[in-house]
Amino acid sequence: MSNTKVLPLVEPETAVEPCCPPLAERPFSAEEAERTAKMFKALGDPVRLRLFSAVAAHADGEACVCDISDVGVSQPTVSHHLKKLKEAGLLSSERRGTWVYYRVEPSVVAAMGRLLTAAAG
Repeated sequence: MSNTKVLPLVEPETAVEPCCPPLAERPFSAEEAERTAKMFKALGDPVRLRLFSAVAAHADGEACVCDISDVGVSQPTVSHHLKKLKEAGLLSSERRGTWVYYRVEPSVVAAMGRLLTAAAG
């Protein structure tokens, strides 16, 4: 029998808050600017952007690391980049047996979209 622990995708007390208000609404506070810059910095790396895109494009917005790790870097590097995306609040994860499944954090992506839509309008 396995001692594998299944972790929830997002724990209620660690749910990610939207990054910030739309650009045209008001200037960012220092905290909002820090939080937003962290997310955009995470997506500023081509490998991270490919991994994020692979998860987002996968069925149900969830992908096993085994299905998305072919991005031209070693497995430890893939894990490092996925960790950075999680730290930025863009992905959440769940361990199932020996594999980890990643899911796009929809509330954060929606907030980032609103931010950019307001900037374009």
